[in-house]
Amino acid sequence: MSTVTESIHYLKEQNWIDLTHTVTAEMPYFQAFKPIAEKTLYTVRNDGFFAKEYTLATQYGTHIDAPVHFSEGKRPLEELELKDFILPMFVIHKEKEVETNHDYMLSVDDILTFEREYGEIPAKSFVAFSSAWSKRWGNPTDYYNLDEDGQAHTPGWSVEALKFLHEKRDVTAVGHETLDTDPAIEETRNGHLLAELYWLSQNKYQIEVMNNLAKVPAKGAAIFVGAPKIKAAPGFNIRAFAIVPKEDE
Repeated sequence: MSTVTESIHYLKEQNWIDLTHTVTAEMPYFQAFKPIAEKTLYTVRNDGFFAKEYTLATQYGTHIDAPVHFSEGKRPLEELELKDFILPMFVIHKEKEVETNHDYMLSVDDILTFEREYGEIPAKSFVAFSSAWSKRWGNPTDYYNLDEDGQAHTPGWSVEALKFLHEKRDVTAVGHETLDTDPAIEETRNGHLLAELYWLSQNKYQIEVMNNLAKVPAKGAAIFVGAPKIKAAPGFNIRAFAIVPKEDE
């Protein structure tokens, strides 16, 4: 038996955590888009096979943002390296902080505090911000979290934190549970998603609308990302999961 085959057997014995939401027309989505639409093209009864046609935006549900999504001239989806779809995973857990402050913005100090406890984040890793926002997924009103003036209140990354992860740690990708990289209130204040713009402009990718990050330990897991190979795509809906050693339960 080869080492690769043995590794597969080992991985299948560990704990697998789905980081992906099921796609439906009723789920929350970026308001510039439309809900997914589907049409049955053929049925087994009438045609001998079952096929559907789906219409959806590239950034819909749990999805990957390729660098070109925000930065012209950067990599589209099909140019991302295959090896970058399997990465060591580190999760910064801020569920309690977000529960009391929906506008929470993850900072460089948060990263340094994390590293004092778990060690320095190595290069070529995936770093996720766990806010427990995915628990709101079943109720779009709670997920959007608009106040009486229509202002959304959702957590996110600071530009400085992402600069640190890029410049000081050479992290490959980041992820979060919300629709956007930036806290919603920062987007309103700045008139743009500056954190998302910064990260994608570094020719790196991110995953948005992640699920179950609260179940993943701070260190020791690996993330696996399944993404389609569509020419010049700025991103697409994906299936992502984490594998966690049983001893980290």
